Amino acid sequence: MDFSLPPDLVAYLAELDRFIESKIKPLEQADDNIRFFDHRREWARTDFEHGGLPRHEWEDLLRKAKNLADDAGHLRFAIPKRYGGQDGTNLWMAVIREHFAAKGLGLHNDLQNEHSIVGNFPIVKMLDLYGSPEQKAMIDGSITGKYRITFGLTEPDHGSDATHMETRAEEAVRDGKKGWVINGEKMWTTGMHVATHCALFARTAGKDGDARGITCFLVPADAPGVKVEEYLWTFNMPTDHPRVSFKDVFVTEDAVFGEVGRGLSLAQCFVHENRIRQAASSLGAAVFCINESVKYARERKPFGEELARNQAIQFPLVELATQAEMLRLLIRKTAWEMDQMTQAQVEHTLSDKVSMCNYWANRLCGQAADRAIQVHGGIGYSRHKQFEHIYRHHRRYRITEGSEEIQMRKVAGFLFGYMGANKR
Repeated sequence: MDFSLPPDLVAYLAELDRFIESKIKPLEQADDNIRFFDHRREWARTDFEHGGLPRHEWEDLLRKAKNLADDAGHLRFAIPKRYGGQDGTNLWMAVIREHFAAKGLGLHNDLQNEHSIVGNFPIVKMLDLYGSPEQKAMIDGSITGKYRITFGLTEPDHGSDATHMETRAEEAVRDGKKGWVINGEKMWTTGMHVATHCALFARTAGKDGDARGITCFLVPADAPGVKVEEYLWTFNMPTDHPRVSFKDVFVTEDAVFGEVGRGLSLAQCFVHENRIRQAASSLGAAVFCINESVKYARERKPFGEELARNQAIQFPLVELATQAEMLRLLIRKTAWEMDQMTQAQVEHTLSDKVSMCNYWANRLCGQAADRAIQVHGGIGYSRHKQFEHIYRHHRRYRITEGSEEIQMRKVAGFLFGYMGANKR
């Protein structure tokens, strides 16, 4: 039994660190960018209050960082080699994402925008596994930004209960072309303000609650009848998560994404990869909060003595550090096991461990950020430190990617034998 990381992975982490220092940090610190980078959240808030969205300058800066990473061969690391990637494994991606998040926020990694110089591209996997030849041709553009495909699954009245969605699609013919007419609403369609398409899920057959009978469509964002109804202010920041209505939206047959009636397969095809990578990111952010708190507690000297001398400071951080160490082992073991299995095998035998990693890491991150704020006192509560941002952002992951309760229910199903390999 060997718990050491593969030497080539360790070497790749060092290569990424050199790339960040030589290419990404100078981009952050350029005269035109540094003020905006440091105060991006306040600029975004001001822009939103005037009726707009987070500044396009910030998105342009993220794209510049991605282009540099793509030119260096890092951005596509996780995707198949046939699309310019390196077939990055779950273990490697988990280690990289923890490594990046432990550095704190930056142009190398800012999960508020699902941004990283080593990209996570679930839409590539969807297009590769389920896309028609014409849809597969969108893969490169979805990486470079030519195509931006948002995800339309959640609805105003339906989240975890996706099989009860009210959006409907009916077969129709218009101008001699066969297709579908779609009516409904979607919520939290992240990125719709810049999207070219929406991967929209609608019931085409069956009754409420049936897993079968839901179909996915690639709907052009500018199709007649598609309308952003409102942008919803969130706990995290000014939002790119709108409520979108689809009223008599007609799409031709070639808009069907995957198999008619089997659309939920697309939604499930990347869920375990996303959850283990998100768990690693939350762990890394927690480690950042812990390390920064330890550093500050050694430097700060109230009453002439290091703050770190107080057990009231030591013990909570000791508990967080202990949990982080244990969680790291479970995440890496689970990611390694995923790499030995097919997607179906992961779902049948390992899905509970993935959920354990995800819900506990997201919870731990919030606890670590809260403790970092407390240790740092007034400056920790301010936006001059990253902790409040980390807390607000990672708090959402206890709801998205499958809510904490849904994931605990999955663990319980495996534990009590209601599902999984030991079902009885």
